[in-house]
Amino acid sequence: MVRKVGGWRERRKAIQAAKDARGITLLREWLSPEQRAQFDASTCFDVIGCHTGKRYRIRQGTATNVYEIDGTGKPAAGWCFVPSGDLVAGDVMLAQKVALETNEGAALEVARRFGVYSSARAN
Repeated sequence: MVRKVGGWRERRKAIQAAKDARGITLLREWLSPEQRAQFDASTCFDVIGCHTGKRYRIRQGTATNVYEIDGTGKPAAGWCFVPSGDLVAGDVMLAQKVALETNEGAALEVARRFGVYSSARAN
């Protein structure tokens, strides 16, 4: 019985890894060349809000991973908003990118703001 459980766990890990990889692949296909280079270098990328022109940095993750960036390049505020469903990080990040670039106001309307500290890094 232990052997079967161990095999099941390994299959489950392999399935999750495949889902994670597909999510990142899809995300990378939707990033601009500049965003893709930034993501490849630091697992985050910047987007410009369609209504305010503010810059946001989306870090790899599924929650509390969106930062509003000030004029000096430092995080000014954090924003938490995620799509419904059990999605992998790449899919969540793509939804956040699309939301900020096409309907920033609605995205921030449902988002929860969180504070950032001087030691917080958004890159």
